[in-house]
Amino acid sequence: MKVRTTIGAIAALTLLSSTAMAEDLSVKIGVLNDQSGIYSDITGQGSVVAAKLAVEDFLAKNPGMKVEIVSADHQNKPDIASNIARKWFDEDGVDMIADLPASSTALAVAEVAREKDKMVMVSGGGTSDLTGKNCSPNTIHWTYDTWALAYGTASAMVNEGMKKWFFITADYAFGHALERDTSDLVKASGGEVVGAARYPYPGQDFSSYLLQAQQSGAQAIGLANAGGDFINSVKQAAEFGIVQGGQNLAGLLVFITDVHALGLKDAQGLYLTEAFYWNQNDKTRAWSDRYSKQMNGGKPSSAHAGVYASVLHYLDAVKKANSTDAKKVIAQLKSAPVEDDLFGVSTVRPDGRVIHEMYLYKVKTPEESTGDWDYYNVAATIPADKAFRPMDEKCNFQ
Repeated sequence: MKVRTTIGAIAALTLLSSTAMAEDLSVKIGVLNDQSGIYSDITGQGSVVAAKLAVEDFLAKNPGMKVEIVSADHQNKPDIASNIARKWFDEDGVDMIADLPASSTALAVAEVAREKDKMVMVSGGGTSDLTGKNCSPNTIHWTYDTWALAYGTASAMVNEGMKKWFFITADYAFGHALERDTSDLVKASGGEVVGAARYPYPGQDFSSYLLQAQQSGAQAIGLANAGGDFINSVKQAAEFGIVQGGQNLAGLLVFITDVHALGLKDAQGLYLTEAFYWNQNDKTRAWSDRYSKQMNGGKPSSAHAGVYASVLHYLDAVKKANSTDAKKVIAQLKSAPVEDDLFGVSTVRPDGRVIHEMYLYKVKTPEESTGDWDYYNVAATIPADKAFRPMDEKCNFQ
C-alpha cells in the first residue's frame, strides 16, 4: 500500500510539475505573408485572424500559457521575407513563423529557420520542393503542395480525355514546380505537353500567352499561377473565347476567394483540387462562421484553414514538449497523428509533409449555387495516403 501511495504521489507531483512548466511557457508566433499584393486575399489579414482563432481555442483549454501573435507583409519578395525572419528570430523572440505564401519566400525563410534552428509551418506556399530537394528538419508543410494539386486535377482531366496540355506559368519557384509536377503527372497518365509559356511574375497582360495556348491545339490549358494572376488570366481567357472554342482551363492552384472574385459565370465547370472547403460539413461551417464575423462576411481559403490548424497543433506540441525548442516541438508533432475540425486526421511525416485528405471539386453553375460562397461540388475525395508525393527517404529527419 505504501508503495502504491508513493508511486501515486510521484505521478501526481510529476503531473503538477509538468502543468506548471507548461503554464510558465511564453510563445511568440509570427504570421509572415502578403498583406498588400496579389496573394493578400488568399492569406493576408485572414491568416492573422485564423492564427488568433487558433490561439483563442487553445487558450480556452490551456489558460496558463502566454501566446503572442505578430505579423508582417513580405511583399512576395524573398529578400524582404528573409530580413524580417532574421529580425524576428534574432531580436524579437519569435519561436515559429507561419503561412509564407509565394514559394520563393517560403524557401528563403525555411533556410533562415534552418540556420537559426527555429521553425516554420508553411500554409500559403506551395512548392513541393519544401519537402523535396529543399527539405529541412525545421520545416512543416501543412496545407497543400504542387504535387498534390497536380495529382488531383491533372489526373482527373487526362482521364476524361484531355490529353494534350499547354502551360501558362508564373516565372518563379512556385510556377516552375507546379508546371513540372503537373507535366510529370500528365505524361504518367498517358497525356502529352504540347507547349508552355512563362511570364514575368506578377503579370498583367496574358494575351500573348493565351494566343500561344489557343494556337497550340491543346485540349487543356494549365494555369500554373495563383491569386490575382490566376483571376486575370481566366478573365482574359474568357475575352479570347477559349472555353467557348472547345479548350478547357485547368486551375492548378485555385482558392475559394479566386472563384468569388471571378463569379460563377466565368468560373463554372472549372476543376480544382483543394484541401479545405468552408461548406464541407457542419464543423467547417461552424469555424468558417466565426472567421467570417471578423472578416466582413468573407469565407476562409484553404490557406487560412491551414494557418489555423498548424498554429493550433503547434501550440499543443509546445505544451506536450514543455518547450519551444524547434527540435523538441517538431519531434512531438511527428510522434503521432493529430486531429482538428477542419482537416480531420493529419499525420506529419518525417520529411515534414503533413498528409491528409484532399478533394477534387468542380465549380457549380450559377443555377446550382444555393447562396453566397456556395461554389463547389465534390467530384472526388483523394485519400491521405494517395494525395501527396511518396516520401523521399533522403529527407527522413525523424
